[in-house]
Amino acid sequence: MLRPLAWAALVYTILVVLFGAWVRITGSGAGCGQHWPTCHGELVPRAPSAATVIEFTHRLSSGIYGLVIVALVVVAFRGHARGSWARRGAVLALLFTITEALVGARLVLFGLVADNDSVDRAIWMAIHLINTSLLTGAVAVTCWASELRSLRSIGRTGWSLVGALVALLLVGITGAVTALGDTLFPVVDGSGVAATMSMDHSPTAHFLQRLRVMHPILAVGVALYVLVAVQAVMDRQKRPDVALWARWTAGLVIAQVAAGVVNILLSAPGWLQIIHLLLANGLWIALIFLSLSASSSVVQQSVDAP
Repeated sequence: MLRPLAWAALVYTILVVLFGAWVRITGSGAGCGQHWPTCHGELVPRAPSAATVIEFTHRLSSGIYGLVIVALVVVAFRGHARGSWARRGAVLALLFTITEALVGARLVLFGLVADNDSVDRAIWMAIHLINTSLLTGAVAVTCWASELRSLRSIGRTGWSLVGALVALLLVGITGAVTALGDTLFPVVDGSGVAATMSMDHSPTAHFLQRLRVMHPILAVGVALYVLVAVQAVMDRQKRPDVALWARWTAGLVIAQVAAGVVNILLSAPGWLQIIHLLLANGLWIALIFLSLSASSSVVQQSVDAP
């Protein structure tokens, strides 16, 4: 029962993340005012605006998500032995779900939403991205562990994949800050890349505009590193599961870079930001599965808890 629940939780995780991005893109983060967990001081807002409906719906989806993760923990503890990765992954998912709610609450209560363009908001957006990535990773570990695998020594190749995960996390941080800049300081359609770069580095440019150039440069460098690391894993290990996730990872790297280029050329429209984020989540998950598969072995053990 753990496997279908874990995969459902992983899909739902991605949907909630994408919904959160839509809240930012539509400027609906302040839809409930500076109130949390209530909305404008009410459990259910009356006569809500469009922004309130979006923000309140996102909170409802997040609340349901918390219940899904609690169910995941219960099933993992009932069906898997003490010390198993299924239990560990589920507990980590619950921990990061709690911290995710606390980060979201801070953003709302301190007004770090909507049109806020402060350094504080940029920092907490980065923290939010890190926590969300770790939460997604924990659910992915639970999916992987549902097939009764155990970790062994990761070796030199494994460490290269760990480095790739860290590098992807850094790209994600710069991507979150860049997405914030794209929302608050949208590029004028048809202005062109050169004109945009000139505007972003003018004396009057906001720091979020100045930081936009970091993300594509870092993304290209990390993409090349990930592709090299993936090829090294495929050369060293000829296992079908490793080859499967290596191909998925490589394909998503290429797709993500292409989406990033189109995103820049089209001045980062909201719908393309969502696709870009979806691909980023897919790449993160694929690389986690590749790292775990390359450092694991199937074990025969009872699924009955002690």
